[in-house]
Amino acid sequence: MKEEITFEDFLKVDLRIGTIIEVNDFSKARKPAYQLKIDFGDLGIKKSSAQITDLYSKEELLNKQVSAIINFKPRQIANFMSEVLVLGIYNSDGNVVLLQASKTVKNGEQVS
Repeated sequence: MKEEITFEDFLKVDLRIGTIIEVNDFSKARKPAYQLKIDFGDLGIKKSSAQITDLYSKEELLNKQVSAIINFKPRQIANFMSEVLVLGIYNSDGNVVLLQASKTVKNGEQVS
């Protein structure tokens, strides 16, 4: 378990729902990954690198809603600037399973 945080710490994290609108192979990444473009509604389209190639095909990801942290400082990964962190859980095989809303919601909605 990680160290305890306050509710105010949690409020600093901006969790939003967005829809993946483009998926590309990311051949320059050290570990197999995709480059994603995610539509967050009024907040715009953001890019992310995601190591989710083991469980998800590009076709399966297209138009899938995902949850992401959108207020991280952008991170350079090889020749790609990742702007948001898509959330997932490692399963028992070490593969990432995406976290998502159980029903479709408006892009950009905040997770609370």
